[in-house]
Amino acid sequence: MDQNLQVVGTESQLEMGTLAQNGSPLEFEEQSLFSPESGTQKMQPGHISEYGSARGGFQPGVSKMWRNVVYKSIKTVIFSNKLNVLIPFGPLAILVRILTGHNGMVFLLSLLGIIPLAERLGYATEQLALYTGPTIGGLLNATFGNATELIIAIYALRHGMIRVVQLSLLGSILSNMLLVLGCAFFCGGLVFYRKEQVFNKATATVNSGLLLMAVMGLLFPAVLHYTHTEVHYGKSELALSRFSSCIMLGVYAAYLFFQLKTQKDPYIPLSEEGSLNGENDIDDDETPEISKWESVFWLSIMTAWISILSEYLVDAIEGTSHTWNIPISFIGVILLPIVGNAAEHAGAIMFAMKDKLDISLGVAIGSSTQISMFGIPFCVVIGWIMGQPMDLNFKLFETATLFITVIVVAFFLQVSMSVI
Repeated sequence: MDQNLQVVGTESQLEMGTLAQNGSPLEFEEQSLFSPESGTQKMQPGHISEYGSARGGFQPGVSKMWRNVVYKSIKTVIFSNKLNVLIPFGPLAILVRILTGHNGMVFLLSLLGIIPLAERLGYATEQLALYTGPTIGGLLNATFGNATELIIAIYALRHGMIRVVQLSLLGSILSNMLLVLGCAFFCGGLVFYRKEQVFNKATATVNSGLLLMAVMGLLFPAVLHYTHTEVHYGKSELALSRFSSCIMLGVYAAYLFFQLKTQKDPYIPLSEEGSLNGENDIDDDETPEISKWESVFWLSIMTAWISILSEYLVDAIEGTSHTWNIPISFIGVILLPIVGNAAEHAGAIMFAMKDKLDISLGVAIGSSTQISMFGIPFCVVIGWIMGQPMDLNFKLFETATLFITVIVVAFFLQVSMSVI
């Protein structure tokens, strides 16, 4: 019996030795202890002296991998765009404010520093939109595309500069609907003068209706003020503005639900549905350049940096107006909207020159719709919370200008759709 046990033990030891030589399960057990991958070689005593202990053996490799990821992300986001040469103007504005306090230079440097940050904010949003799909991606583009204006408006509200908030938001709507849309149609027509460009009718119709509703919300407080029919002077106008703002925010929420849940097909651009000849634009498929979490990280960094520069920008507005003899209305209506939307405006024109008119309309009309239906009412509610009397009375001339602009653009889109 003892001899049989010795024979069996000897045979088992021989089998185990053979398996260990030919890549046995023992080897795979050792590999699983030291390597997350199945193809990694077994840790030898010589490797331990190179990498350290077995527990922290791969820390240098992981550290090198993270350094490569960080370097690639910084290279892609920061050094891939020539406009980013303006980024140093942001820290320079802070330095000038601390050393000299010259409001004009601080305002100018802050404007120049915000331009590339707004463009990179849009870039990170587009990269994140590639992971979320076209519908949510369009919502993200519209939201973060106007983040710069909203951040500046909130800081201006905190300083009690209600008129600057009204003029900057009004200027954003006018610049999108007149300057951007007009340049997009003009440049697209020059490039494709032998071709009839088309766009999505449903999107244009819905946005035109929302813009008309927003104009009505801005028109009633102005009419109430200039007809002197208020029951309580000054209070009725503010109460009507806050009530209208809540209604407009509710309508905008319903519009988002309509866009995200119930009606997805009308909001697919014509380029995704296929051309008029039935051909698919396969070449237009984009692949993300950075990962999803990198996009979220850069969105946070850009938003925080824009917030810091916006505070310096708002603080220097009044001093710049007195130093350079520039009206605050010109700063609010012209300078702030153009700087905040410079990269977005250029993108809309470039898309029109590539025969992607749907995207150009989404940038111009969609951005105006969000500012009028969300940005302005949101600022009224934020001012309500801060104790600032922000209302929807944009004065008679400004309100009439916005009303005429919306009517002209809506009529133009309707005529274009009837021709098509």
